[in-house]
Amino acid sequence: MRANNIPAFDPKVFLGSVKIGEGRTTANYDKNQVIFAQGDAANAIFYLQKGRVKLTVVSHHGKEAVIAILGNGDFFGEGCLARQSLRMATATAMDDCSIMKLEKTRMVRILHEEPAFSELFVSHLLSRSIRVEEDLIDQLFNSSEKRLARVLLLLANFGKEGQPEPVIAKISQETLAEMIGTTRSRVSFFMNKFRRLGFIDYKENLEVHSSLLNVVLHD
Repeated sequence: MRANNIPAFDPKVFLGSVKIGEGRTTANYDKNQVIFAQGDAANAIFYLQKGRVKLTVVSHHGKEAVIAILGNGDFFGEGCLARQSLRMATATAMDDCSIMKLEKTRMVRILHEEPAFSELFVSHLLSRSIRVEEDLIDQLFNSSEKRLARVLLLLANFGKEGQPEPVIAKISQETLAEMIGTTRSRVSFFMNKFRRLGFIDYKENLEVHSSLLNVVLHD
């Protein structure tokens, strides 16, 4: 229970309130619909109210990599606040999504005027920075098997605040392969291995068990 029964700050309620004013729009996106593309002008922040979004980057040689999977309550596109003029990645809806768009100037004003929201947004930026650092270390030092186990645990929210969500909505092995930098065949091999060992189950959906942590923690 919070001190003095003060309710927790809810960004969804706050961003939906009339006090935000102009510079805010909400739109629905169908599965596989692009929200913004790599190279587009970076002039707004997005808040994911419902659904999942993946961020992908394509190299000059045409190789694509998934750099993040975002869920309810996540912000994305925040690079424009750091004078990023063009989008460095493509954001694509993985499910039917509801997304709020906040123009850069409106977002800057909110950050200056609303301390509670500023605190929440800074926490988001720090968490994202830590995650990027962890991902880099993971890519440099861990095997593809460990990287896959870690991604599955993160998608199931193990290690985050609140209760884990062991059942993951359908995600393709191709996407998992792009996320960890390996081939689909290797992902298939490890997924079958994890299932034989009782670390995961999958039929219609993918269920991740806490025992999968053994793969990540084992040297």
